[in-house]
Amino acid sequence: MSEQSVSPVVRRVDERHRYEILVDGARAGLTAYRDRDDRRVFFHTEVDEAYAGQGLAGILVEQALTDVRASGMRIVPVCPYVAKFLKKHEEFADITDPVTPDVLQWLDARLGR
Repeated sequence: MSEQSVSPVVRRVDERHRYEILVDGARAGLTAYRDRDDRRVFFHTEVDEAYAGQGLAGILVEQALTDVRASGMRIVPVCPYVAKFLKKHEEFADITDPVTPDVLQWLDARLGR
């Protein structure tokens, strides 16, 4: 008897400002963002402990960044995971902007912190 493996699905949920990764229809993780003009500022990524160690964060972030490129936007990696991912995946360097104090101040105001 063999288990069927279902590929994870990544979807953008604009009203919640995030991308979600689903496994068997259940949300396994998310990466959150806010848009500032033509830049998508990623500030948080998480994967539920029940799904840890399966490479889901990498799949999620790669598909989210691919969507940003397709949308004609740029990336600002405030989230440490997204920043680390970008160091290993230079194919997104051409659409990545630096994290600046101005962006951090703007993000804090948007998030009410």
